[in-house]
Amino acid sequence: MDYLYRTVAKKGFDEIIINKSRFIGYASPIVSEEEAIAFIKEIKEKHKDATHNVYGYVYGKGSNIQRFSDDGEPSGTAGIPVLEVIKKEELRNVVVVVTRYFGGTKLGGGGLIRAYTKSAKLAIDSSIIVENKLFNRILIKTSYSLYAKIENYFIENTYKSESIDFLENVEINIFIEKSETDRVISDLMNITNGELFYEIRDEIYLPVKDGKRWV
Repeated sequence: MDYLYRTVAKKGFDEIIINKSRFIGYASPIVSEEEAIAFIKEIKEKHKDATHNVYGYVYGKGSNIQRFSDDGEPSGTAGIPVLEVIKKEELRNVVVVVTRYFGGTKLGGGGLIRAYTKSAKLAIDSSIIVENKLFNRILIKTSYSLYAKIENYFIENTYKSESIDFLENVEINIFIEKSETDRVISDLMNITNGELFYEIRDEIYLPVKDGKRWV
């Protein structure tokens, strides 16, 4: 099972002028190939007067789906460079579109490759590279007398509760990395002498940057 993969956290864009041609790079996280296609269509509609709308995307477990388009640029000078930037950054579930408004000066094959490569990198950087890690969403129920011990454990280990409800018992909703879940549950059982109810509700990938959840 994949416990983590690199991707981008949000939609982003940046632009650059190269020899009077305007290059605008867009990047976005995606949750399906259909979402990648919809994003490409959205950018093409936004820039339907552009000379070219080049794209590349990588999606799926093991990055098994990879697509690109030169959109009229010489073969191998646009779509493949965009795709290669995504792969070089070891990203997946990401789509990049680079829009070009021709400025009247031809760049040649090498110039085009450099221009589309740089535009794709700028777009990706603006979208913020993160690690999507697999978390368990866990419901914990405990008595009021034991709540302080659990709270202190979470603080000491820098875990942040998503919500706390003070009902008949204290109900805590928290995300714990899947790879750490068994250890955390074992620790909680030890500090409460087994007087703990927990339920793993579901699994979800959440973005992490520099070791901390990215919001």
